[in-house]
Amino acid sequence: MTRHLPHASGLLAISAALLLSACAGTAPSQRFADCPSSPNCLSSKASDAGHKIEPITLRKSEDWACLIKSAQAIGNNSIAVNEPNYVRLEYVSKIMRFVDDLELQQENNLAHIRSASRLGYSDWGVNRKRVEQLQQNFSASCGK
Repeated sequence: MTRHLPHASGLLAISAALLLSACAGTAPSQRFADCPSSPNCLSSKASDAGHKIEPITLRKSEDWACLIKSAQAIGNNSIAVNEPNYVRLEYVSKIMRFVDDLELQQENNLAHIRSASRLGYSDWGVNRKRVEQLQQNFSASCGK
């Protein structure tokens, strides 16, 4: 029986690695895609009340860069796409390593926001809290 334990522990380690890598999901293939029916997505471009959030008004030319810094200040993220009027950040949860995407898109004096989980149905309000934190960070640092 002791001979099989190394194999069992190796198999367990491989299974755990596969499970955790599956938590990452795939990056969105389309920018600002419509939110699915699940509650784990918010967008300033959504038409239904369950997914709708307000865009952020950009009053000064430096507000766009300040908004991106405000998003980065939330922590545990990396910028996956950084273009002149579009940024996508990936946020990784600390325990299960789930990946959520935060998209920011500048259109004239508005910054549209989309925050969504890649996997699952419910996110227990994580994306809403992230967007609220972004709005607070922006107001405190940039929106004056």
